Amino acid sequence: MLYGDRRWMSDRKSRDHWTMIPLKEYVCRLTPEEREYAAEYLNETDENRPQKIEELRQWAVDNTEINPPTDDFFLLRFLRASKFNMEKAKSKLQNYCKQRNTLPEWYSNRNPFLPELQELFDLGVLLPLRKLDSEGRMVVIVRAAVHSPSRHKMADMLKAALMTLDLALRDHESTTVHGITAILDINGITYEHVLQLPPSVIRNLVHAWQGCYPVRIYSLDFINAPRFINVVLNVFRSFMNAKLKQRLHVHMKGKLKLYKSMPMDILPEEYGGSDGALKDLIEYWKRAVEDNREWFVEEEKYRLTSIN
Repeated sequence: MLYGDRRWMSDRKSRDHWTMIPLKEYVCRLTPEEREYAAEYLNETDENRPQKIEELRQWAVDNTEINPPTDDFFLLRFLRASKFNMEKAKSKLQNYCKQRNTLPEWYSNRNPFLPELQELFDLGVLLPLRKLDSEGRMVVIVRAAVHSPSRHKMADMLKAALMTLDLALRDHESTTVHGITAILDINGITYEHVLQLPPSVIRNLVHAWQGCYPVRIYSLDFINAPRFINVVLNVFRSFMNAKLKQRLHVHMKGKLKLYKSMPMDILPEEYGGSDGALKDLIEYWKRAVEDNREWFVEEEKYRLTSIN
């Protein structure tokens, strides 16, 4: 995997190995199996892909309210997340730009060397795993209660988490085809953590998941859940569409039963797996965001140019 020069992205050649391809001019290097999957489930073919990318790009250029990147792969992510439905792709792209404009506390001043962010990267608030699951999906561990509410703002926690997620989605093409599975570890959650999540924040989070980000979420597994967590999750559910509600699963503390396609050997040792220590994964992603400081600065300029 590569997390340096923004002119490049990585592309999965086999299950756990990656090659580098230019970012600006998209060349399809999906495996035959991935091409077949994309055609059957995403309505994407070698024939319609260039035309759809160009159509979405022309719409974005003509739409003076938004200012997104217009390189092929960036736009392709929105098409794949919308199963090549052009109107859905336009809506998601518009929402993507709008949320970055209306929530500066999440998306502005994304300097990974800020002291408040350094602390959160040291804690590892969001950690994509090194290997994909058996369905080819990226697995992301969100350590939602690892921070201290008295010391860390929720906005900074979400900023650090979304910076890591943005970087991971930028560099993993298979995720645009197969989507992600999120494991939300709420071990140690307190009422102080819950008070950092008023309905307005929850609404924006759910909107990011299902209306803004160019990636499909196949499962939201809340693990190490205390008994009171359903009160909080009911607020989340109130903002979710029917499909996302069905993909939310709760595992009480000591009763972790992730779905069958999750190979335990892709998980860190602390989660019952065998793929290295959690501290190594934390250090890896902290270094990755630090190495991409200039990319985060450049990426901030892509927002709405005006709001009606």
